[in-house]
Amino acid sequence: MSLRILHVLDHSLPLHSGYSFRTLAILREQRALGWQTVHLTTPKQGFGTSLQEEVDGWIFHRTPNAGGNGLLSQMRLTAARLREVVLMMKPDLIHAHSPVLNALPSLWVGRRQRLPVVYEMRASWEDAAVDHGTTQEGSLRYRVSRSLESLALRHADQVTTICEGLRGDIAIRGVPPERITVIPNAVDVSLFRLDTEPDAELRRSLGLNGATVVGFAGSFYGYEGLDLLIEAARQMLPRYPQLRVLLVGGGPQESNLRAQAVAAGLQERVIFTGRVPHADVQRYYQLIDVLAYPRLPIRLTELVTPLKPLEAMAQGRMLVASDVGGHRELIRHGQTGFLFRAGDAAALAGALDDVLVRRPFWPKLREQARRFVEVERTWASSVARYREVYRRALARHDRSPSI
Repeated sequence: MSLRILHVLDHSLPLHSGYSFRTLAILREQRALGWQTVHLTTPKQGFGTSLQEEVDGWIFHRTPNAGGNGLLSQMRLTAARLREVVLMMKPDLIHAHSPVLNALPSLWVGRRQRLPVVYEMRASWEDAAVDHGTTQEGSLRYRVSRSLESLALRHADQVTTICEGLRGDIAIRGVPPERITVIPNAVDVSLFRLDTEPDAELRRSLGLNGATVVGFAGSFYGYEGLDLLIEAARQMLPRYPQLRVLLVGGGPQESNLRAQAVAAGLQERVIFTGRVPHADVQRYYQLIDVLAYPRLPIRLTELVTPLKPLEAMAQGRMLVASDVGGHRELIRHGQTGFLFRAGDAAALAGALDDVLVRRPFWPKLREQARRFVEVERTWASSVARYREVYRRALARHDRSPSI
């Protein structure tokens, strides 16, 4: 019998997010390895009474949610539904993905059903709460959240995470190194092409003909530092009168960014596309000369590696990024992208200027960036690391199904 893994997820398709796309990549590659995957989402998927949903050929077990549930109530609902799915599907192990609201119910059910539990921490719950504005670093809620996260990490049979920054954070919580494995973010390079001609009609419709375009594609959160990009563009205008900023996506900071563009007199030069279908994002990428990732220096960005720069490298796009820890772990300065001092609009303007004057070297840089993801950041190579993680988790329970 092949290995059967029950994944416990915060949310999944049809909701679109970096979380959902990473999950889908993991599931595809695990199926390619011959493993069976079962998928359960928690009340965070949203309101509903359905017990099961099929999306794009994937079956997701759902946790009914009538709304109005506090965190403890959500965990109880997750645990009850998880027990039902375990008894029905009889998995070999439970693989709980962030946040800790998924890990604790998985540990409760896993211990009662004598199943190994792997916990994948994609970001720390307490730091995510700071970013969302629901707490402050060092507050009582922050300390309680961190204690619960640490408890789950110490009790899981194995822990996985997405980058070295988070590995270090997990280790200082008392988790032995042999129980921590990095499963890095990656890309499916087959979905991205090099040297595709930009969509001329889309370029014309956005008013970008003859323009030098810098831009960003993603969610407009405060920590992304997009206000620095608009300020950098203002500083660059004397040297680049045809400069345009293309912002693809949307999010909490959109109204503030629009107001900033107006106040700076850049309302005609900063173009907001709104959210676009995920399948169309590459068409917008191709219109941007230099992508910018000006993330601000906070705990979350110092510890966590983002996915967007990898997608840019897969397309051979020129990119500049702030020198926060998550970017330094991904980007090789001068080879696959360029780093600048985080939080400094003038440094960002200088980095953009530096890349724009290097156009003769762009073909070589594009090839190097693409080669990096082809060799080091494919989902097949990342997901293959789960084999040893699962073997170790099962061994702690004296189990050894075919892996």
